[in-house]
Amino acid sequence: MKAVIYARYSTDNQREESIEGQIRECMEYADRNGIKVIETYIDRALSAKTDNRPNFQKMIRDSAKHLFDYVIVWKLDRFARNRYDSAHYKSVLKKNGVKVLSAREVIAEGSEGILLESVLEGYAEYFSADLAEKVTRGMTENALKCKNNGGGTPLGYYVDDEQHLQIDEKKAHFVKEIFQRFADGEMIKDIIKDMNARGATITVRVKKSRGDKRPYERPLNYNIVRRMLSNRKYIGEYKFKDTVIPGGVPVIVEQEIFDKVQKLLEVNKKAPAKHKAEDDYLLTTKLFCGKCKAMMVGECGTGYKNKTYRYYKCITQKRKHACDKKTVN
Repeated sequence: MKAVIYARYSTDNQREESIEGQIRECMEYADRNGIKVIETYIDRALSAKTDNRPNFQKMIRDSAKHLFDYVIVWKLDRFARNRYDSAHYKSVLKKNGVKVLSAREVIAEGSEGILLESVLEGYAEYFSADLAEKVTRGMTENALKCKNNGGGTPLGYYVDDEQHLQIDEKKAHFVKEIFQRFADGEMIKDIIKDMNARGATITVRVKKSRGDKRPYERPLNYNIVRRMLSNRKYIGEYKFKDTVIPGGVPVIVEQEIFDKVQKLLEVNKKAPAKHKAEDDYLLTTKLFCGKCKAMMVGECGTGYKNKTYRYYKCITQKRKHACDKKTVN
């Protein structure tokens, strides 16, 4: 008889040793029962509450090739923590002539085994839901105290020993300058280039590679700065899900500057790109149609002898053909 092993762990808090232990006990189970293991499928840092697990899905697809008779798991909760998914995928495997075996749980054949297996699966789903509720409850309590709930630390802040955000005086001036320069009309790409040249970095609290979870410094890029410019923490607003606490975070950016930046971001959001190939259309967001008052945007085209023409066109005409205002060269 042939089998494959399926192993997984749920979060980054668990380590590779968790997988090694599962595989070792599954191999011992296979040896005791005279089963030959031909393949191992592993999903790392993926919850069994969902079936969106790449190697789990590959295993299910491979079962249709009829290359193995069993799927061995350390415990049934490695296979699924959702009763619907468990029943569905066991049914798929059964149609392909494959049975799921647990290395640590003794499940008898027959009616008693069916009952025990359903109890174990129900407990796994209960445990998962209960744990999620406890985690959410704890994070909500943290939020009510304006404590940091994890994730990256915004540029200009650090997390103190009591999990509160505090102003990082060494970097807060970068934040103020970024907001002011954008409010004054400077482009994000130019701000980033200057800031990175001056050593502005953001602390990233995610692993750089598997197993390395230490915070590290990362240069600024467009997405980081774009998120910064709309981050309400800079005006002192703490937010976690539905919990919003004004004044819950030390203020770095003045409300007036922040509001001006939001208006500019909204204008830029509605405007098409200022750049086309190597061409700069510097009047985009600044030039408006004299007839319908819509924004004028950059266009280019080729004419006689492939000569390139660059001009501005009313966005109403461009998108809806509803304005007869002539283009501006």
